[in-house]
Amino acid sequence: MAKRKSLMSDPCPVARSIDVVGDRWALLIIRDAFDGMRRFGEFQKSLGVAKNILSARLRDLVDAGILDVAPASDGSAYQEYILTAKGKELFTVVLGLRQWGEGHLFKKGESIAPMVDRDSGKPIPKIALHTCEGKPLKPENAFVKRKARA
Repeated sequence: MAKRKSLMSDPCPVARSIDVVGDRWALLIIRDAFDGMRRFGEFQKSLGVAKNILSARLRDLVDAGILDVAPASDGSAYQEYILTAKGKELFTVVLGLRQWGEGHLFKKGESIAPMVDRDSGKPIPKIALHTCEGKPLKPENAFVKRKARA
């Protein structure tokens, strides 16, 4: 299988981000890490992904600084994968994908396990973007201001 071309030199931040977390397994590993999974076996059981693919994705996420490897917290010979500060900043991305999926990929009345606030037990409200003036931000109200070419 040919190695895909890196997008890390692309001038677009979306392209560079996709280069790191755009793989389906990478995002699902990150989702599971937010759900408290830390060990290889936990990720493998949750995802049902082949061990070689899981190993490669975990290595890529560690290399990207999204996960860190630490000795198992129970003192066993195992290691654990822990979200770094950089990894934790992906929470909004994962939550946004989740909320989009809830709104567009489930049939009416289909059961969805809600994401809730740990302290209150209440459902997390839908993410809402706002302009610097506090108005709702819509796609038609934003654009990428590109640098003039020389």
